[in-house]
Amino acid sequence: MKNALNNQLQDLYQTDSYLWLQKTVELLKAEDFRHLDLDGLIEELESWGRSQFNQARIRLRQIIIHLLLWEYWEQEYERNCRHWQSEIIAFRDDLIHELTASLQNKLILQLDSIYHVAVSFVIKKTGLSKSIFPANCPYNFEQLLDDNWYPNHQLS
Repeated sequence: MKNALNNQLQDLYQTDSYLWLQKTVELLKAEDFRHLDLDGLIEELESWGRSQFNQARIRLRQIIIHLLLWEYWEQEYERNCRHWQSEIIAFRDDLIHELTASLQNKLILQLDSIYHVAVSFVIKKTGLSKSIFPANCPYNFEQLLDDNWYPNHQLS
């Protein structure tokens, strides 16, 4: 019986992940751990963890992109500064609400890498020279999340 139910769940995982999830939750609530598709459950939990980190990384990258636009894109500053600020507010709020201590630590470790992707995006979007941007992220993590902090606008 155990093997047949496990095989059914494993097959279901491949064909209908939503139904697989519902059946897995039922088994967990019933504390029927012997019939769980452990391989599928482990795969889903790992995927969920990667997804959480990726969403946090995307939000942090968007904050950095908009701070860079705010600080360096003089040509569009007057027309877009309020839009950039509103985007920064929204991304900060989203990130703060999903941030855990371990996600924060991982983001801090990858801050310069995330910054370099943001710089590449801003360069492509604006045509600005790479040479105007600092080699490493000029913003610390606390500044990136602080609702009241914005860099000075760089005027030519």
